[in-house]
Amino acid sequence: MTTYLAEFKNIPLTTYLNLRKDAGLSPKTMEAAEIGLKNSVCEVLVSDPEQGGKPIGMGRITGDGGCHCQITDMCVLPEYQGKGIGKSIMEKLMEFINSELPSSCYISLIADGDASFLYEKFGFKDTLPASKGMAYLKR
Repeated sequence: MTTYLAEFKNIPLTTYLNLRKDAGLSPKTMEAAEIGLKNSVCEVLVSDPEQGGKPIGMGRITGDGGCHCQITDMCVLPEYQGKGIGKSIMEKLMEFINSELPSSCYISLIADGDASFLYEKFGFKDTLPASKGMAYLKR
C-alpha cells in the first residue's frame, strides 16, 4: 500500500493550474494563479512517490493570516480519491491553523458536494441560519 505524504510545500504555478483542471475545479488564469499563490498563508501538496513524485492533491489557506482565513483549492486527482488523501491534506492544514494562527482567527471554507462530511470531522459547521455564505465571480 502506498503512503501519500501531505507536506507544507510551495505549489509550483503549473502544478497548481494542472491540479485544479485535472481535479475538476474551475480554471484560473496564469495571472490570477501567480498573484494568488504569492499571497498564500499556507500551502500543502501531496505527491505519489511511486509515480516519481507526481503531484496528486493540494490545499491552501488564504487570507490575512490573523483575523480571517479561508481554506481553498482543496482537490485530489479523481484516480486517487477515496484513499484518505483529502483527510491528510486537512490534517496538515489544521496543524498549521492550530499552531500558527491566532485563536480568534475566523477560518471559513466552501464545501462542494459531499466534501462537507470531511470538513465536519475537523470541526467545521454549517453557518446557516446565523449567516449565509455568498460569492461574486468577476467575469
